[in-house]
This record gives sequence, structure tokens and C-alpha cells, in this order.
Amino acid sequence: MIQASHIVQLQDDATLRWHDPSATEPAPANAWHDLILAQHRANFDLWHHEDAARDTLATGDSIARHKRAIDTLNQRRNDLAEKIDLILLDQAPTPTESTPLHSETPGMMIDRLSILALKRFHTAEEVRRAGASEAHHQRNRDRLLILDRQSADLAHCLHALWAEVLKGTRRFKLYRQMKMYNDPELNPVLYRTASPATPTTNES
Repeated sequence: MIQASHIVQLQDDATLRWHDPSATEPAPANAWHDLILAQHRANFDLWHHEDAARDTLATGDSIARHKRAIDTLNQRRNDLAEKIDLILLDQAPTPTESTPLHSETPGMMIDRLSILALKRFHTAEEVRRAGASEAHHQRNRDRLLILDRQSADLAHCLHALWAEVLKGTRRFKLYRQMKMYNDPELNPVLYRTASPATPTTNES
């Protein structure tokens, strides 16, 4: 199922399209593409809420709204990465306990590729930024070369991992992120400030 170079292309194409308000959204080719793009969209939206939350002119209410959106989107991106891994585990042959274990899952690697796609897009914007100095342009050209290399290396590693998984020479597990900050029963700030439950009364 994994064609790493195609995943990178999907993410890059979507990044360009989502930054263009006039662009139309094509239907995903299949459910797998839809899942990859949903995970990338969570990172895309997260990136721009993070930018907005750092606006030095933003009001406290505006920052709070962005921070809450960031929490929700972080949960979504992790949930979708886990869903990617579940689908891949279902497609992979069953390994033995002695098969070497890979610490990072394909879903985690696809999430990293998604973030790299956004870094590469916005760094390329800085290379072309009107009014910026040539030193600024050069700095970002240098950064873009590094990011492109990191993306290519990671895509190669993803491709190699999946090939080994299919051969039965490498395995990965589903690693639940166990996020606590959104859970009103696990985040002490939430459960300490929650309204106490209304006591019940026994009536005869």
C-alpha cells in the first residue's frame, strides 16, 4: 500500500491547493488517499492556528480560541496516524515475536512527512518573499535544501520499512499516544474545575 514518493506528492499537491482559495478540491482516488490527506489537513490547519496564536497583536480571547483549536487538531492528527497504522497492520503479514521491532511506525513517519511538506512550502515562500534581503533569500535557500534532503531521506526510510514489513524481516506495533490534555477525567485542570455532579436524592 505504501508508495512513499506518491505520499509526498499527495501532500505537496494538497499544500499548494489549500493555500490557493480559488483551487478546486478533487475527489480522493481511494479511501487510502483520503486518509493520508485527512491527516495532512490536520497538520495544515494546525500550522496556521499555531501561527495565528503567536500574533503579538492578537487578543487574549483570540489566542485562547486558537489554542483550543490546536489541542483538538493535535488529537486529530495523532488519531489519524494511529488509524493509518491500524490499516497497514491489517495488510501486513503476521510477524513472530523474534522479528526485529522498528520503534517508529509508518503512521508516525507519514505525519513527519506531512510536517516537512508544510515546512518546505513556507520556506520556499521565504525564498521568493518580496522586499526581503538577499541574505534572507539565501538563508532560506540553504534551509530548503536541507528540508528537501530530509524529506527524501524519510520517504526512502518509509519505503524501506514497508518493504521489510512485507518480507517479514521487520515489524512495528500500534503505539497509542495516550493523550491526556483533552480528557476531562485525566487532565487535573479540567477535573478540578468541573462542576460537581448534582447529588441524587432517594424519594420514598
